[in-house]
Amino acid sequence: MAQWAAHFWWMVPIFSGCVWLAMLLAMLLWWSVEKHSPHLAPMVEDQKIAYISDIGAHELQPLFIAMGAVSVVTFDMVFIAERWLRHRGTLAVNTSWFQKWLSIAATVCAIAGAAGLILLTCLNDLHHHTAHDTCLVIFIAGYILSAIFICWEYHRLGVHHQRFRILRVSFYIKLMFIIVEVALCIAFGALGDRKRYNPAAVVEWTISLVFTFYVWSFAIDFIPAVRIEHYRNKEADTEMGSAMHEEAGEQTWAGTEANAYLDGSGRAPDRVGNTRIQPGEQTRTN
Repeated sequence: MAQWAAHFWWMVPIFSGCVWLAMLLAMLLWWSVEKHSPHLAPMVEDQKIAYISDIGAHELQPLFIAMGAVSVVTFDMVFIAERWLRHRGTLAVNTSWFQKWLSIAATVCAIAGAAGLILLTCLNDLHHHTAHDTCLVIFIAGYILSAIFICWEYHRLGVHHQRFRILRVSFYIKLMFIIVEVALCIAFGALGDRKRYNPAAVVEWTISLVFTFYVWSFAIDFIPAVRIEHYRNKEADTEMGSAMHEEAGEQTWAGTEANAYLDGSGRAPDRVGNTRIQPGEQTRTN
């Protein structure tokens, strides 16, 4: 990968998280400010707070589909890029096949979660309720499992690459995400089963907001790539400078010997280098 890529990849999770957050804010502001919090189908009679899917089933469904797809597709690119950068040594390399399989499993689960989100945005809650809920479960489960695998991988990497403290920081951030999101998902399911839809809607919006920070946390994982590329550039510049200095020294030495070849009378000296010229011998130049 080109040198600029090491400085590029940390921006991808930032972009992905910003798109996701912008989508949430656009949908929430459309419902609460522009439409003054209307009662939307399929909201139940006593429900005051709309689910994300309730809002996304109406006028904003194209936005829901487009921004949701852009967000998860770019986020999945982060997993693929990280696997490739570790393979080429730009990031801390995996020290075992088990770590590589953890990374691959995290990527596969993330792709499954992305597919779940894209499908649930297309199959709105108004006309495809069962399919929509199934895709929602796939989306949430996919990214939680992905977080578990990537967290496990980072734990193993941190053991073998203790000099990279950023691995330990990233591990704890992702572990915190797993704990918080699992707890919120349990609360979301329990509140929904008890038909407490307003608190459940609040929990759903909270889950989505926490997911934004989880996506952003991957930006710090690419910091070692930027540093390593920086050190490589410095080493390359140093080596190039040394080579140019040596070449200049050789040229100066050759010029000095050439100037010294003739003495002040314009005659060739009786010695070239360490070899004495015998009488009657001629020097040749190729």
